[in-house]
Amino acid sequence: MQHIFDFPIIPSFSFDTFVQCDGNLSAFKFARRVADQGDSENLLYLHGPSGSGKTHLLRSIAGKQFPYISLRQNVTQAELLTTCASASGLIVDDLQSVPDDADFKRALWQLFNDFHTSGRVIAMAGAVPPRELAGLDEHLTSRLLWGLVARLDTSDDHSRRMIIKKVAEDYQIKVPDDVIDYILITTSREVGDLLAAFQLLYRRSLAEKRRITLPFARDVRESAQSGSLLP
Repeated sequence: MQHIFDFPIIPSFSFDTFVQCDGNLSAFKFARRVADQGDSENLLYLHGPSGSGKTHLLRSIAGKQFPYISLRQNVTQAELLTTCASASGLIVDDLQSVPDDADFKRALWQLFNDFHTSGRVIAMAGAVPPRELAGLDEHLTSRLLWGLVARLDTSDDHSRRMIIKKVAEDYQIKVPDDVIDYILITTSREVGDLLAAFQLLYRRSLAEKRRITLPFARDVRESAQSGSLLP
């Protein structure tokens, strides 16, 4: 029997709960090394599409030791400096969203330089490789290549199936394999679209207090395509 819980879902960000697959194994191993205080590696840059696991790994490195900053949250220069200046680890996500502000970019570069010079942990992530981060200070772009760099690729069906199962676990529900297969064959290979399809299915099941089954998944998709699905 499927139980539906009406409360916010808070994923558990740790190395133990990370879904490992062929496309992210190097990133996972590199992140573990940077998080290990006994390892000499202390600089990491991760890149890949939305939903591929970059944030999960950064938050796993941060744990309760370091603050986590996402540049998608409209962080100000003052907030960046106040939060990170005295920290022992610099964890910055979504570098592709760096503000178009010369002072902010200089502040970020100075933070990076200070942390690197002092040997503190630096872990950053973005949607694209370092050289493709247009708008980032060129000094910072080149320095990111000094450390460990890894791409996360979860576009294969095995990885995508594992991701759906992990998200379902976060929602504390069990999704039948035939429903997972249906989502895979009816959704684009973008992880963001995959998660959106699952979340739509979950919200509809919550609203109607119905179990998630293959017929129900088909109904939800048909309703969405016809425009009759309420938000």
